Amino acid sequence: MQSPLNLTRFRPRLLDAMADYNRERFFKDLGAGATVGIVALPLAMAFAIASGLKPEAGIWTAIIAGFLISLLGGSAVQIGGPAGAFIVIVYGIVERYGVANLLIATACAGVLLFAAGLFGLGRLVRFVPLSIVVGFTNGIAVLILLSQLKDLLGLSVEKMPADVFSQLHAMALRIGTFNPYAFALGVVCVAGLVLWRRLPRLPLHVVQTRAVQMASRVPGPIVALVTLTLVSWGFALPVETIGTRFGGIPEGVPGFALPDFSWETVKQLVTPTLTIALLGAIESLLCARVADQLSGQPRHDPNQELMAQGIANIVTPFFGGMPATGTIARTVTNIRSGGNSPVAGIVHAVTLMVVVLLAAPLARHVPLAVLAGILVFVGLNMGEWREFTPGQLRHFSRHYRLLMLGTFFLTVVFDLTVAVQVGIVLACALFIRRMSGLFSVELETLQPPVLTYRIYGALFFGAAAKLDEAVNAAERAPRGMTVVLDATHLIYLDATGIDALRQLHRAVLARDGVLRLESLQPQPREVIERSGFAEELATGRPHAAEG
Repeated sequence: MQSPLNLTRFRPRLLDAMADYNRERFFKDLGAGATVGIVALPLAMAFAIASGLKPEAGIWTAIIAGFLISLLGGSAVQIGGPAGAFIVIVYGIVERYGVANLLIATACAGVLLFAAGLFGLGRLVRFVPLSIVVGFTNGIAVLILLSQLKDLLGLSVEKMPADVFSQLHAMALRIGTFNPYAFALGVVCVAGLVLWRRLPRLPLHVVQTRAVQMASRVPGPIVALVTLTLVSWGFALPVETIGTRFGGIPEGVPGFALPDFSWETVKQLVTPTLTIALLGAIESLLCARVADQLSGQPRHDPNQELMAQGIANIVTPFFGGMPATGTIARTVTNIRSGGNSPVAGIVHAVTLMVVVLLAAPLARHVPLAVLAGILVFVGLNMGEWREFTPGQLRHFSRHYRLLMLGTFFLTVVFDLTVAVQVGIVLACALFIRRMSGLFSVELETLQPPVLTYRIYGALFFGAAAKLDEAVNAAERAPRGMTVVLDATHLIYLDATGIDALRQLHRAVLARDGVLRLESLQPQPREVIERSGFAEELATGRPHAAEG
């Protein structure tokens, strides 16, 4: 029998992939992994800097977490590492609690993720409504775009606050420090990435030329990073770089270090920990579902994926890393480059490590405006902007629009934690309202001494009040009346529904009548028998009220 804790089910997808692995698949994974590793370099640095951390935090998160997620994960082709969705969350935690507490919160979130997979909770993430996912994804995209304005405009702001309005106010006060060279680099970067992405859409006679074919295989972010860094360095442009702000990237592997840990500190970090864990779970499993659709590989194991994400987030903070999750852009790049097993993800991590160890001194010349341009491009492609157009909104129900726009607004104005919490509570409330609307009690026949009702839907806490009309009718009925409930279409019954039926039973007995339930479905029948209500109906003795 399968263990309730899933202990016997810790089986990384890599083991299954190795069963029929061959040289052809390895060379495909080798090429895909090398490509993704190169793509990950500018993104990892940009995500870390935008999150208020040093660039090496993002790089080594991509290396360590990317390696562990591919080695131990439940998806064949998913690539793990730092993600744009974490930028706003991590920046807020760093500003409020400090980097040391971010590391503790990340490790604690890793424990929660591993426990969620261990207890088989991976499939529950799918219960988060799509409207909430779209709302906070677009909200995060907007926040990423706003967070890059400072470096894109080259503004000199000593310390950026965490919330949106304070950021805009701080930048407005320093608008006089606008740097046209930085702005030009950022705009050229965004424009270049857009054009590079359109290379395959050029006229056929142009696309088929050898030069264009070779160029289109080179990742756009790498082209932008290298060319614009050379332009900035060659012309000695007066722009801020990784070297001027951070002093460059340290050479060598980061050392293992334990953050200052105490139970009192952990208790103060409950909210950041839950936020990182929830966002990490949602992002990784959504990314894995996208990977399944694009790759044609066997479906991912959501619980194994959560356990791998948990282990990665437990380990990386001890090397100064940031939160990690599944990354859609790098995963799609992996699939399109021919990756077909977790080996590609492992190669991606090794490739990135080799590049960093060999080229770390060169990174000091990278302009921050170029990294900001790359993140603006990521933010623009991250948002599902079509969902917000008036024409598209008209196709959605009012509930869907309320959840999506409400989550988007709360994400931008407050933060993701508030948005997801309020969104899920609102989704539950709207679901209860909709389910209660599906329950109805209809009078079928009134032929004394028999009064027959037909009940439909689910009789639960949100719909129990709809039985009051039958209770009132029973209280006014002639004595000796038999009240029949035709439960053929009653699909669900809970404890509150049982209490409502008991009220009806008492009202019928008070008029010396009889209550009968007919044609019960399995679930309502089981609840009625387990609660003792079946015996009450058979004996004609009401349930003794407590209190």
